[in-house]
Amino acid sequence: MNKFTEIYPWQESLWQNLNQGRQKLHHAFLMHGRAGIGKYDFALSFSKALLCPNKDDSGHACDECPSCRWFSDESHPDFRLISPEQESSNDEETVATKKTKKKTQISVTQIRELSDFLSLSSHQTSGLRIVLINPAETLNLASANALLKMLEEPAPGVIFILIAHQLQRLLPTIISRCQKISMPVPDETQALAWLNMKGVKNPAQQLAYLEGSPIKVLTEQAQFDQLSEIWKHLALGRKLDSQAAAPVLIASSVEAGVIAVQKWLYDIVTIKLGQQLRYHVQHARALQVLADRVNLGRLFELQKKTNELRKLANHPLNHELQMENLLVEYTKVFLP
Repeated sequence: MNKFTEIYPWQESLWQNLNQGRQKLHHAFLMHGRAGIGKYDFALSFSKALLCPNKDDSGHACDECPSCRWFSDESHPDFRLISPEQESSNDEETVATKKTKKKTQISVTQIRELSDFLSLSSHQTSGLRIVLINPAETLNLASANALLKMLEEPAPGVIFILIAHQLQRLLPTIISRCQKISMPVPDETQALAWLNMKGVKNPAQQLAYLEGSPIKVLTEQAQFDQLSEIWKHLALGRKLDSQAAAPVLIASSVEAGVIAVQKWLYDIVTIKLGQQLRYHVQHARALQVLADRVNLGRLFELQKKTNELRKLANHPLNHELQMENLLVEYTKVFLP
């Protein structure tokens, strides 16, 4: 959880609207929108402010009272954050050799364990308790149904805040029990102004690559140094050395490398069809050279294989070998 909460410039209007209606709070909010626009930070700020007894005139938390200090220390007794659990082995022989594995679902046990929290009284005079679920689409069927019962019969003084990147993956019955909030997306001018203020170099190029998500741009700066090396390899086309390139592509993570290939292939198709580049405007010349020599049929087959490899990115496979094989296929889509 972030120690320091933040409201982004493109969220100011929404913040004001929510604060105007704070006297009649719904028992459940569903904050939805695409990834990388600040939903989680907004939800944390909103939770912190709801629990703060000394809010300022604009509804922001004071950051000085015991409640705010508890929240910043991630120890507030009236706040619960529910997200996919971390899974690790209890076998002493494997603790040293196995890394903690991140789960992809919120379990029914996690939701049922909220019962004790919901039955308690608030530790403050405000009487509020808050449950933040992030991301809500990681609820499995059992945990979603357990949550639904809590939403249908809300405990007094409890506010649920659900964050969702993909609204269509939630149970319709859960959606219907919540006040939906479509989280604002920054326009390009807002995003670039904010990134410039944060000191990001070449923000327009990075913003295009990360599909207009300024927060992703800021948090993934190290990725772009790695991407520069990846693009150099991919620009070689048929001359690419798969054994040399594969370790570079998976250096950050297998998924990041596969996504880099997916976006590169997308722009080759785009320029081949005479459309505007989406991700790699700065590499237009290299992409045009590749597009002039590409076999579209083979490229479309390669895109399918790339999509399949992305699904396997978190599986315990020989990732370097898998990436090498993919890159060998990449060299074959170009005519000699």
